[in-house]
Amino acid sequence: MTVFETRERQTQSIDQKMDFIAAGPRAVVTQPARTQAAVPFRRRLLTGTKRYIELSARMMSEEAGHGRLVLFSPVFLGAGAATWFLTAADFPAMSLLLCLLVLVIAVILSGHARPKLRATLLAVLLFVSGMLSAQVETWLDRTLILDSAVTTTVTGRIERREGDGPGRWRYILGVSGTSAPEVKRPPERISVLVRGAKQAFELGDVIEGRARLTPRAGPALPQLHDFAFSSYYDGIGANGFFFGAPKKVASQPMQEGSVGEIMLEWLFRLRSGIGDRIRSILPGDTGAFAASLVTDERRAISDETTEALRQSGLAHIVAISGLNMALSAGIFYVGLRVFLSLFSGVAQAWPIKKIAAAGALAAVTAYYLISGFAVSAERAFIMMAIMLIAVFFDRPSISLRNVALSALVILGVSPSEVLGPSFQMSFAATLALVAGYDLWKGRPIRDNAFAKLPVMKPIFMVGGFFGGIFLTSLIGGFSTALFSIEHFHRLTAYGLPANLAAMPVISFIVMPFGMMAMLLMPFGLDGPFWQVAGFGLDLVIKIAKTVSNWGGNIDVGRLPAWYFPTAVFGFLLLTLLKTRLRHAGTAIVAASTLTVALLPDRSAPDVAIAEDGGLVAIVNGEVIASNREKPPSFIFQQWQRALAIEEHQKPIIVEGVEAPVAREGKRLKFSSEQQDEAREVMIQAVATGPPLRFSCLKDAWCTASLKNGKQLTVINNAAYLGPACDTADIVVTPVRLRFDHCRSGAMLFTGETLRKTGSVELRFTEKGIEIATAFDTLLRPWMRHRAYDWRSDTFTDASLSSISDSGE
Repeated sequence: MTVFETRERQTQSIDQKMDFIAAGPRAVVTQPARTQAAVPFRRRLLTGTKRYIELSARMMSEEAGHGRLVLFSPVFLGAGAATWFLTAADFPAMSLLLCLLVLVIAVILSGHARPKLRATLLAVLLFVSGMLSAQVETWLDRTLILDSAVTTTVTGRIERREGDGPGRWRYILGVSGTSAPEVKRPPERISVLVRGAKQAFELGDVIEGRARLTPRAGPALPQLHDFAFSSYYDGIGANGFFFGAPKKVASQPMQEGSVGEIMLEWLFRLRSGIGDRIRSILPGDTGAFAASLVTDERRAISDETTEALRQSGLAHIVAISGLNMALSAGIFYVGLRVFLSLFSGVAQAWPIKKIAAAGALAAVTAYYLISGFAVSAERAFIMMAIMLIAVFFDRPSISLRNVALSALVILGVSPSEVLGPSFQMSFAATLALVAGYDLWKGRPIRDNAFAKLPVMKPIFMVGGFFGGIFLTSLIGGFSTALFSIEHFHRLTAYGLPANLAAMPVISFIVMPFGMMAMLLMPFGLDGPFWQVAGFGLDLVIKIAKTVSNWGGNIDVGRLPAWYFPTAVFGFLLLTLLKTRLRHAGTAIVAASTLTVALLPDRSAPDVAIAEDGGLVAIVNGEVIASNREKPPSFIFQQWQRALAIEEHQKPIIVEGVEAPVAREGKRLKFSSEQQDEAREVMIQAVATGPPLRFSCLKDAWCTASLKNGKQLTVINNAAYLGPACDTADIVVTPVRLRFDHCRSGAMLFTGETLRKTGSVELRFTEKGIEIATAFDTLLRPWMRHRAYDWRSDTFTDASLSSISDSGE
């Protein structure tokens, strides 16, 4: 073999070439025997990698040619907004503005000659725009949230009203004053419940009464939903209820203000009147259900029916969402177009398709105006409006571009919706359905002579209808499952049969007759049509209760933090791409789900503490042992879903001992003998009680031994702090103490410390106790109220004081 032949062979591999240069001609004798087997494998590897890169680049070019990259615009915009909301502190606004300006200039200078660079810059530009839009929305809202629970006399003007069951009404009040005591930082708008009222107050009435107000709850456990976040962007500063019925102070028929404010109040008056009219015709849950479909007033539906709808997977019917808007627009569009086609002169001289689209657009606009401007209704209206407007320009109504445009509009107006389950689930279902429709449209069509037979046509029509419902329910269920697991930690097993049974009733009975009833309501002729719609809603409620009795809930529990964004990324690739690249999304979703299913996750907490310190639970396998016989359902049910544990173990009540009672108007104080007695009772309760279960002295304290041998004590009164700290290793109290540690060295969680940290999880490891809190910082606008001290009228953190002065 010559040196020339050796050099020719060495060029087949970079490694072989370097060896040849280093060893020279002598390599001719030794190299071939060593590398002969390796050359084919390396060659195949390099060739395969090169082909994969070339194929991916070719498919990316094909995606760009189809215009699919434009569909990712709302993804980048939403990612920027989500990043701004999820960070620990606000980004400097000037920095974002400068960055945005630089990116705009860079996009302009990049031109169309360099498409890859331009696309990258546009993606970053949208990301920064999302962050800036989140900042602007926060500046515009500037909701002042109540800092802590208080009982006070509230005076306010009724802005909105909604039925909340028999004799119960939920009001949105514009607060004009508080007294006894006067709240130093009163919220501008609150949501309060009135119970036992014989008659509802009217919008515009000024009412006054003694009320208990509380700030909106934070996450029930770390990494769960922060309800104060949604409350901040809804403009509600506190929730509460009146002690007894408030009294009417004055009546203002119409609010003085801008034309927009006057029109808004008129619409809310109209909405309340429509809801009252429907409930007067259809009593009970049927009327409440019907009113919710028109005005989005859902609180009047009983808890039993609401739970049945949720467990059967039919809860989406109650909310005014894409389904309701699509059925309303479709019924009006088809009805008007068929009516106009009856007149041949009109059909030939006028574009009846566009006229019908204009009529449908007017109908859904009116529907949206009386719906109370709910987020789901706003999103559905924008999507339907864009689809109907597309008809005016002879463009396809059902397309992914229209879905992307709708998402861009909503995220531009309300970027905070990107973190809400309603927005995510609605667009996930719409995206999957439209993508599935595109695939169905592109399928090869075969001529079926059997289906053309007159006898078979009705059968195929009915089969096609139910097949469409089946596919729609199947695609919608699979596409929203990921988001249901993330936000609600459970899945509905029998949603498919429930939707197959209920959707024909909604489509052919409830919505058509409900629309006719609304059209005839101004003339007082709506009663018979509501009766027919009510019959259909009774059927839906029976279907929901029947399916819910099958026990179809699948508890999944809280998943690792990395899973949701990873699976969402795969879902977006699967639905937004057209070429075989979309299968990479399928692989990502499948791989991440398989990883979560097979690999062990972070263990459940050993102890869970609510943010107010009043509810504490010990987690032991498949059992949650709490310090309450009847724990507050709002928090405890979230714990059960997040931990996928249903069984609740009640505390053991200590018999034969009565807790001392304080004199009226005075604090409970113990003498040294009483403290010694309290210590002995606590020690005896732990010694005689079972481990991992609370033993409680009613209205005084609860104590339990933990699996690591330590003792946990929860006290309701500060008088028991000394004995608790002396006997326990972990002490929890809802009392807002001025100190945060025990002299004995025991770990202490008080109402004041929990107010700043939020809910707490404790895990016992070999290194000690691992503590996880809901909040690491209080620098975000919807968290700042937690750092406010009403006694000194200042924020405990100096940095928050300056931020609050400028932000609130």
